[in-house]
Amino acid sequence: MKKVVEKWPIYINGETIQTERHFVVENPATLEPVGYVPDATEKEAKAAVDAAQGAFLIWSKTSAYQRAELLEKWYTIIESRLDEIATIMTLEQGKPLTEAKGEMKYASSFVKWYAEEAKRNYGETIPASVASKRIFVQKQAVGVVAAITPWNFPAAMITRKVAPALAAGCTVVIKPAEQTPLTALLLAECAHEAGIPAGVINVVTTQNPGAVSDVWMNDSRVKKITFTGSTPVGKHLMKKAAETVKKVSLELGGLAPFIIAEDANIEDAVKGVIQSKFRNAGQTCICANRIFVHETIEKPFLQAFEEAVLSLKVGNGLDGVDLGPLIDGDAVKKVQLQLEDARSKGAVIHKTSNMNNEQGYFVAPVILSNVTDDMLCMQEETFGPLAPVSTFTTDQEAIERANNTNFGLAAYVYTESLNNAVTYSDGLEYGIVGINDSAPSTAQAPFGGMKESGLGREGGHHGMDEFLEVKYVSLQLRN
Repeated sequence: MKKVVEKWPIYINGETIQTERHFVVENPATLEPVGYVPDATEKEAKAAVDAAQGAFLIWSKTSAYQRAELLEKWYTIIESRLDEIATIMTLEQGKPLTEAKGEMKYASSFVKWYAEEAKRNYGETIPASVASKRIFVQKQAVGVVAAITPWNFPAAMITRKVAPALAAGCTVVIKPAEQTPLTALLLAECAHEAGIPAGVINVVTTQNPGAVSDVWMNDSRVKKITFTGSTPVGKHLMKKAAETVKKVSLELGGLAPFIIAEDANIEDAVKGVIQSKFRNAGQTCICANRIFVHETIEKPFLQAFEEAVLSLKVGNGLDGVDLGPLIDGDAVKKVQLQLEDARSKGAVIHKTSNMNNEQGYFVAPVILSNVTDDMLCMQEETFGPLAPVSTFTTDQEAIERANNTNFGLAAYVYTESLNNAVTYSDGLEYGIVGINDSAPSTAQAPFGGMKESGLGREGGHHGMDEFLEVKYVSLQLRN
């Protein structure tokens, strides 16, 4: 494994490159440095596009089977280095090591899936209205893709974008989040080891994401932007993309409702909400943000939920805990602000798990009951281990309250009724609905949101379609 504290290079055109300036990557559990990475500027951002454009002219002409073979090799190398990369991920991001290993398996699954999907880029033959014509529809790679990825899933959010892009014949320039660049650099190292040609994957790290992204957004050679992050930043990128009419894929904020119907299995529901709410310390775009429980089962649910939460261990992700730290001090302040707002408006604060951490960005998981929809925790994405519980009377009320937001990424319903399952899945305005399933995301299915939660889909065959242009060829035969 690489030394924990060292100067890491960025990766452009198959070469490792250092810059004059570097910035520190901090361990959120200990506040100690994990490593130093280049603080790239517009110069490196342009060099990455130059490399990607040059490589595209060759990569897009390779056969689907050649691309599939290289993706398969990339997958194999990621798997062989899974423990190493997961450890680095825990050091720079904070999540428990078991979760980091789980993310690495999830991340590699996209590479595996798209290694196969590369060979399934099917076209069409359409009957023409004139006997002497033939109509063919084919799909071609979009071109250079800029991928801007978040810190909460520093491996999976890269492979979920890059694997389908490469399978389609595109090349990529990647800007990972400044909090978690090391995982991205290790994935690029694995790709290089797999023999993926120079310039096909490029990684640029920076403390000034606006300057780097502006270079890419203003460059007409970049044909597509794919972004996972906040809705305000996504809207900004959409505006910038309009200037050169780039294709856009956006996976943005969520305010996920977790609905526990009157007939739900309470034990299953508690397990589900624990997994959904507290995975990655609540720092996921699809984690339960608003918990709606039927009024007739509130008491037994809260009792079981509180017992489960009290058993959770919080601490350094390398120490066998259930929850690690939040990513930074601002994240801690946001949770504290929402907690105080809820308290001031009448919410009941339940016991929390014990926590003996003197440093690091730690927050103990908290359950709130007697929660109303006017509280900040019900209106804003928390991105922390705060679990607000509110009651409802009818299924229709639950659906209406769940939909009363500009977000529409993921929703969850626990019920033992097939009719209820259909009613909820039809009525909820969300791109993903988990029925008795708190972990619905998978490489085989399209992940994405409605309303202000995003555009486009990642995963499944839909994920590769996002990186393809549709071309129609009309052939007039000679008499």
